[in-house]
Amino acid sequence: MNHMKSLQIKLICLALFFALPLQSQDFQGIATYKSHRKVDLEMDGANEEMKKQIQEQLKRQFQREYTLWFNKHESLYKQNEQLAKPNPVSSGIQIQIQESSDILYKNMKENRYSNETEIFGKQFLIQDTLNRRNWELVNETKNIGDYTCYKAIFKDEYTTQSMTEENTVEKITKERVTTAWYTPQIPINIGPGEFHGLPGLILEINDGEMTLICNKIVMNPNESVEIKEPTKGKKVSQAKFDEIMDKKTEEMMDRVQSRRKDGENVMIRIGG
Repeated sequence: MNHMKSLQIKLICLALFFALPLQSQDFQGIATYKSHRKVDLEMDGANEEMKKQIQEQLKRQFQREYTLWFNKHESLYKQNEQLAKPNPVSSGIQIQIQESSDILYKNMKENRYSNETEIFGKQFLIQDTLNRRNWELVNETKNIGDYTCYKAIFKDEYTTQSMTEENTVEKITKERVTTAWYTPQIPINIGPGEFHGLPGLILEINDGEMTLICNKIVMNPNESVEIKEPTKGKKVSQAKFDEIMDKKTEEMMDRVQSRRKDGENVMIRIGG
């Protein structure tokens, strides 16, 4: 009888061990994400056909693929390289969105990140502490691939700049709701891009304009995942980098404003 009880206890312990393999050992993985972005056009001097062509091209340009390499405490995130997509010559409209090839490293244990980025031909290395979001956990689930995911939301405000009809730059503050879907089956508080801080790997993000969704995960691949922190570029804090970006944006707005005064222009606003 005692032998039977001992066997049952061993079987239960063995079942628990296999049910929670990621929590009892170090692990690593690779996740691939695809992005889609909502495109809102505000255009002067353009007919409906031109607007439609530009909107379709912008949608294609914003379809990107990213890779997230991760272990229990670190991650590396970057956009995958892709060939330029040809635009229809017959339309007479050609749009190319240039995105910087950022390399984002996050260290959850040390609560910090390093982001290697390039703007206007100059390379920067942004180093700062990780932002803490007050996620609201929602009692709602859905499946993404083979993983059961739980919902979380975060509410905040952001400021955007746009050109008015009177050729002036206007700053608008808007509310934003970010929805995340995370899976406790991969028990790490890591996610794509700037997102993190949930009790499981984030597999999907939507902030009202941009959507990132994971389409592939490889856990403990045959080749070891090597996560190297980026080191290139002028070291700045996030606040200093934002200040530089704001100044460059204002300069670009001023140039657009002077061009509009000289004649007709097609103005495009993407997102909010």
